[in-house]
Amino acid sequence: MKSSDIYDLFVIGGGINGCGIARDAAGRGFSVFLAEKDDLASGTSSSSTKLIHGGLRYLEHYEFRLVREALMEREVLWRMAPHIIWPMRFILPHQKGLRPAWLLRLGLFLYDHLGGRKLLPPTRVLDLKSDPAGAPLKPGFTKAFEYSDCWVNDARLVALNARDAADRGAVIRTRTKVVDTRRDGDAWTVSIEDTLTGQTQTVRARLVINAAGPWIDSVLRTAVGENDARNVRLVQGSHIVIDRKFEDERAFFFQNRDERIIFAIPYERDFTLIGTTDRDFDENLDTAEISEEEIAYLCEASSEYFAEPVTRDDVVWTYSGVRPLYDDGASAAQEATRDYVLVEEGAPDQGLLINIFGGKITTYRRLAEAVLEKVERRLGKRKPGWTAEARLPGGDFGVREFDRLLTDLKERFGFLADGHAYRLARLYGTRAAAILGDAGSLEDLGTCFGSDLYAAEVDYLVENEWAVMADDIVWRRTKRGLQMSEEQISALSAYLDTSKKQKLKAG
Repeated sequence: MKSSDIYDLFVIGGGINGCGIARDAAGRGFSVFLAEKDDLASGTSSSSTKLIHGGLRYLEHYEFRLVREALMEREVLWRMAPHIIWPMRFILPHQKGLRPAWLLRLGLFLYDHLGGRKLLPPTRVLDLKSDPAGAPLKPGFTKAFEYSDCWVNDARLVALNARDAADRGAVIRTRTKVVDTRRDGDAWTVSIEDTLTGQTQTVRARLVINAAGPWIDSVLRTAVGENDARNVRLVQGSHIVIDRKFEDERAFFFQNRDERIIFAIPYERDFTLIGTTDRDFDENLDTAEISEEEIAYLCEASSEYFAEPVTRDDVVWTYSGVRPLYDDGASAAQEATRDYVLVEEGAPDQGLLINIFGGKITTYRRLAEAVLEKVERRLGKRKPGWTAEARLPGGDFGVREFDRLLTDLKERFGFLADGHAYRLARLYGTRAAAILGDAGSLEDLGTCFGSDLYAAEVDYLVENEWAVMADDIVWRRTKRGLQMSEEQISALSAYLDTSKKQKLKAG
């Protein structure tokens, strides 16, 4: 499409909602331009607890519609991307003096039956004195409930939605800031700036979708001119990562005495992820980071359960995200709704603006469908909804076939260590072979930057997944930063800088 043409949709924000909408719209035949001011999933969408879940605790706040929709999406998303989404069992120990066992069982009964579960196993009761799940816990915990949800590699879910959107014709621009939007009759003129080069451009579109996440009100105030925009409640959620705390592949769901909950989850095979916190946020969105108070809270809360305490010295990495919850007036951060709200602005003869408030990763696909219903009312239908049955890139294999995929990859590329093969299969699914190409040895993959990150993989991410900076690769696309030194990451940065200069010179 030429720059003088008009797009159907201009999407602001390259998080899970923005990329999910771009994918759905492009697949229905709409022309799409998406702009993200940083990297894909560089905000909230890579800072989650990495779960595709119904939200067991939301039942306490009577959010039955949200829980049902989320529960129904678990197996849909698992089928869509079985390389980056897979089932996980969760252990919920009964803590005396907190929620009674009968209430937990009732909540889990609803959880099992509210969302049309077909493949995920049901809840069962555990005796922690005999079950291996009790081994890392204090001896006072004797009873627990085990239930199902799913794990997701959140940053890769975003990148794969963007990749599929682009494969279907969408324009995806990262490091591209929206500096101004103005209505132009029944359409929009959007001014954008490349944050790396400073170059500016205008794009015309019939609709603007504001999917800027926690920056949504900022976009309304600065780029749209709504100076009094105050629609979201910003809530920071922080996590800590420690060396692997327990051998069991199951995760833990811990109740706290302040009525909050935290998870302790096997992470990247060698670590345990613990989170999350919930605290109101009124600081700089671009520099959100965990506080010492949050670190102490997570250490103390998990130490209430683990026989071996979690201390500040155990923490090897932290991350924080700011959730843009729709401001429903809830008195506490953990009580604010996680549901999404879509608000339209614009008369029939004006360019339509659709603002997206709230939402969660589990329901992003349904949110996109709800947005497309509004788009179709304005622009007319092109093609029916399609995403429920469509695989994401690399996910074109059965939900029970990952082991076969991994075996085939190891047989084809026998020089790969087991852990390396597993990581590539989990990140890229059936597209892992495209990264390895015709390599017959590790040397054929080019420079090794540390751990098992080779130039062939880096080049693939630059060429196919909009990776520009070292952080894009080591903290969002691969999480290799957990295994790499600062010197190794600096060497990767130098490699990327050299590659960029060579491309600019060639171009």
